[in-house]
Amino acid sequence: MGGIGESKKNDALPSSSYSELADVKLLVESPILFFVLSHRAVDVELVQIRRIAVEALDTGSRGGELVDELSRRFHFLKLVYKYHCAAEDEVLFQALDAQVKNVVFTYSLEHTSIDDLFSSIFNCLDRLQKEKEEIPILFNELTCSIGTIQTTISQHMLKEEEQIFPLMMQQFTSKEQARLVWQYLCSVPLMILQDFMPWLTASLSSDEKADFLNFIHLVLPEEKLIQEVFISWLDDNKESSFWSCIKYGRGAKFHYGAANMKYIFELDVLMVQCREKQQLEASEGQNPIDGFHIWHAAITRDLRVIMEELYQLRSSLCVSTLSSVITQLKFFADVFTFYSNALDQIYYPLVDQLTKDAPSTFHEQFIERSQIEELQRLLYYKLHEGIQLRVFTDMLCQELESFVARINKKLQLLETQVFLFIRETCSHELQLWSLYMSLHMLPLGLLKCLITWFSAHLSEDESKVILNNIKLGSAVVNKSFATLLYEWVRMGYSGKISVEKFRKDLEEMFCSRSYLFEKWSKSSGSSSSHSEMQSSDRSKTVLLGPNSAMTLNNKHDTPYSNGINLHIFFSDSLKNLCFLNATAADGMGFYSLDVKPIDFFHFFHKALKRDLQYVLSLSVKLAEDVGILTEFERRFHLVQFLYQLHSKSEDEIAFPALESKGQLQNVSHSYGIDHKLEVEQFNKISVILNEINGLLGDVDMVDSNKLKYKKLCLNLHDTCISMHKTLTDHIYREEIELWPLFKEHFSVEEQEKIIGDILGRTKAENLQEMIPWLMESLTPEEQHGIMSIWRKATKNTKFFEWLGEWWEGVNKDESVNAEKGSKVSPSLAIDPLEVVSKYLSRDDFRSPSSFPEKGENFSLTESADHEYGQSGSFAADKTQNTKGNKNGDLFGDITQHSTEVDKKRCNDTIDIADQREITCWDTKLYEQSRQKENHLMLTQDKLVDVVRRVSCDSSLDSEKKSYLMQSLLMSQWILTQKKSHSEVATAKDKEKITGRCPSFRDEKESVFGCNHYKRSCKLLAPCCNELFPCIRCHDEITDHCLDRKSITQIMCMKCLKIQPLRPNCASLSCNNFSMAKYYCRICKVFDDERQIYHCPFCNLCRLGKGLGIGYFHCMTCNACMSKALSVHTCREKCLEDNCPICHEYIFTSASPVKQLPCGHLMHSTCFQDYTETHYTCPICSKTLGDMKVLFEMLDAFLSQEKIPEEYAGQIQVILCNDCQKRGTASFHWLYHKCSHCGSYSTRLI
Repeated sequence: MGGIGESKKNDALPSSSYSELADVKLLVESPILFFVLSHRAVDVELVQIRRIAVEALDTGSRGGELVDELSRRFHFLKLVYKYHCAAEDEVLFQALDAQVKNVVFTYSLEHTSIDDLFSSIFNCLDRLQKEKEEIPILFNELTCSIGTIQTTISQHMLKEEEQIFPLMMQQFTSKEQARLVWQYLCSVPLMILQDFMPWLTASLSSDEKADFLNFIHLVLPEEKLIQEVFISWLDDNKESSFWSCIKYGRGAKFHYGAANMKYIFELDVLMVQCREKQQLEASEGQNPIDGFHIWHAAITRDLRVIMEELYQLRSSLCVSTLSSVITQLKFFADVFTFYSNALDQIYYPLVDQLTKDAPSTFHEQFIERSQIEELQRLLYYKLHEGIQLRVFTDMLCQELESFVARINKKLQLLETQVFLFIRETCSHELQLWSLYMSLHMLPLGLLKCLITWFSAHLSEDESKVILNNIKLGSAVVNKSFATLLYEWVRMGYSGKISVEKFRKDLEEMFCSRSYLFEKWSKSSGSSSSHSEMQSSDRSKTVLLGPNSAMTLNNKHDTPYSNGINLHIFFSDSLKNLCFLNATAADGMGFYSLDVKPIDFFHFFHKALKRDLQYVLSLSVKLAEDVGILTEFERRFHLVQFLYQLHSKSEDEIAFPALESKGQLQNVSHSYGIDHKLEVEQFNKISVILNEINGLLGDVDMVDSNKLKYKKLCLNLHDTCISMHKTLTDHIYREEIELWPLFKEHFSVEEQEKIIGDILGRTKAENLQEMIPWLMESLTPEEQHGIMSIWRKATKNTKFFEWLGEWWEGVNKDESVNAEKGSKVSPSLAIDPLEVVSKYLSRDDFRSPSSFPEKGENFSLTESADHEYGQSGSFAADKTQNTKGNKNGDLFGDITQHSTEVDKKRCNDTIDIADQREITCWDTKLYEQSRQKENHLMLTQDKLVDVVRRVSCDSSLDSEKKSYLMQSLLMSQWILTQKKSHSEVATAKDKEKITGRCPSFRDEKESVFGCNHYKRSCKLLAPCCNELFPCIRCHDEITDHCLDRKSITQIMCMKCLKIQPLRPNCASLSCNNFSMAKYYCRICKVFDDERQIYHCPFCNLCRLGKGLGIGYFHCMTCNACMSKALSVHTCREKCLEDNCPICHEYIFTSASPVKQLPCGHLMHSTCFQDYTETHYTCPICSKTLGDMKVLFEMLDAFLSQEKIPEEYAGQIQVILCNDCQKRGTASFHWLYHKCSHCGSYSTRLI
């Protein structure tokens, strides 16, 4: 079964690309695939380490030796992978970004996230070495951490092999690729490279190793000595006896600290602590350690020269001189970094080991990290527009003065204490060994630069001492390497490379990517390679390296990227220099700002991260509590469903929109690959869950099954950790890189369209899952923000009306008002009954003086606005005499009559309530409503009188008078209809419900339904108290339409029982009998044979498979359309209109609709009939298609037609309906051709 041990083959993502790109035979044709070969070695190492850890967890063998072995291998792997990533950032990515923009930034972000994974592993290993208790728990944590880093690195490498390296092979020739690989090899410390090469080829077959040697000969320069050094590293038989006893990873031991010096001494057969022998050797000649004095003198001398040049720059401000100075300072900064590293890891531990009985008092760090970081910050400073060269020079002088003073002090301390103690204590061989180890800590490129510079400063006697020491060193190190050093020193001293030439070559290698001189060089009129390769601001934040990979002189040089050193030793400060913008890195800073439509993705990400964390927390408890498995599965499948829905929206809508901006091409491709790989991770968890459910399905949970269950739970937790890490990193990168681009390059309207397109392709069922889930994770302010986003994106639709049908989180009244919007006239949005009620309830209308006799004029002293908005607010004199006023008596009679009728109707309604509870509040509202309506019931004479009064009201303008009189007439009709329907309903309620029998769609086959639908229920129409098979059947038979929202009951055609609206019969005898396969609670639609979906934006049921499958909803047109019409002419709310031919309301019509090229709509059948006699749109008169043939026929017809002489030569001015341009045409009684587009769809002006 699927325990951790059995599932280890599936722990990482499948390395399918290895068989294609990691073929060693391809290296000669495409040397860049050397990095893919490194991927395979890393992948193999991770698999082996994980297998060891899993076996130890299963067997219980977790001794200290195993922990040490894992620690050693992880230290080496981290160092290899760190240099690998740094080389990609500083060498490969820079070169690729110069050719293809917007590709590499994502991968650089991924590199930064992997360091944290190594930190968690080393934390586990440290705790395992220190703690004796809870070892199984710690080992399980270690195994999970290994699985997470394995999944993350494997996915990252697969993505690079799918996108980065194919692009590299396309953009660069074989020679250029070889130069990139060589630059990488020259930038890795020799001590690590000496381990890396045999480790890389360890899994290769003999034939593959032969092919690899051919590749090495192609990549390496023609210099024979360099080739011999590399080949000696690949040949294990040529290693010295001293190194043969040390496994891979000795470079990591030196790199990660001094704690391993004791281990080195235990193996060091060369160490001699005999004072007598030391004195004898001292008398024979100088000590190897004395070479440091010569080297220190050269450093002091050159730093003094640089300071003098800087002082001169303060007055001259020569850019070329400043470039040379900064180049030399960068070189010395790199040298000091490695020198400090060698002192900390070799010489200081050596002194400590020699004085372990009496600890040394002069152990002091050569250079503090803060000091070198401050200098590096200036050397790689990216000047702002307002910074002047003089200001920068002063800053650099001030920093360099203090830096040089500290360096001189430390150099003197080293010579008088540290190296003097080593000279007096250690043998020549041990001194040579320590000297060569310190040189091995340098990259090959920096080592050659250092030796070239150093040997150019040597005198004849000094050069002899150095060359002699190199010869002696061949006994303790690789002879090929000693020979190479000897030749480099000899060439430097011979004068072939002067100090001036060295500085020039160094400047070419260092300054090809210097941001410092871009602006100055342009302003001074100078041209340089780096100014020609200037990229966008966004690219500059990626390409941090100080030198370009492609600026290489010739095949005999030994370049290196000093940017790699920054990544390795100053990764934290590098981020502060220019890698990430601090404001952009603040992932949640946008919440305090104005919410933009694209922030919908941030809100979704927040909810997703919350649920991912919750799923992860549940996976921890599964092994001990099987009861939470159901909750875990439910939540996991919800996250899986919503994340895949989100990814699909990004892939199909958001990312293509981003790529459509020309300058942002290729920016999202990496994230599309992520989405594919993340599906595999979700599927992996699903497979484990199936195994667990299959195991729990057994009746007897024997001990063996319980053990398998626990193993599966541990494997599930391991996979959940990997998925959580992968998805949260993916979300973080999107928010750092992509979503700021949307805000920068897309207007608010364009962002709203993107959100609208996403929503328009999302099914109603999916939205019903997503919206409550999303709102749970948001604060009230964020909820308001996302509702505002949705309201703006769906402003032309009925989305909020649909929300109000099922979700309590939306204010229904507010949403309905929002749907109407400001585009509807305020007067048209008011209920006619409300208008009349406010006008009649005014106090001046109630007063006797306000009811004059016929023919008597009257006037109002208040404005019309007050009449509509503040009814009853103007107090009248209630003491006025009303006895003799006829109209006042009429008003009282109407009020009395309406009260009696209201009481009667209220009683009737309560009688027919049929066991429904009527609250006091409902009764009170009902009474008030009835009183208000009956107050408006007027006799014919009274109505005529009121209309006359309105027409004579001088405070009203003509438009308001017209609208008020129209409302008076409409109010009487509305009240009459209400009264009629109420009386009919009351009478029907007292009668027996009719239609209580089944209806058949196919009576022979006993198929329930009607001509319109196949269903097993009837709808109870409350207006008629009658059962109908469907709403359309009701509308066809009766003289009124059935409001679908009023339907609350149905009848099962099987048991004939009336019951509340539901998809299945509630009767026990029917045994949950289904009314139909499709049921919509909102539209009251039941159907058993067609594919129907409810559109949340039309708030209607439509035929089709659903939004996002075959259809989408256009938020501008407010119409559901086929995906084939993704590109169409949009007209706002075009569906909410009548067909121009048959005048049927198109929005709710069941007939197919055709969109004309101009954007107008008509029924397809109407279109066919109409086009038999017309070729222009009946609304805008634009042509309905390509009328070229017809227009040619008209041209031929008009050319033969004779115009009467009195009209010949007359010109008519026309306007073209197609191109909207004015023009002239010859006289004709019918046809006029547009001179601009050739159309005959024109009209005379």
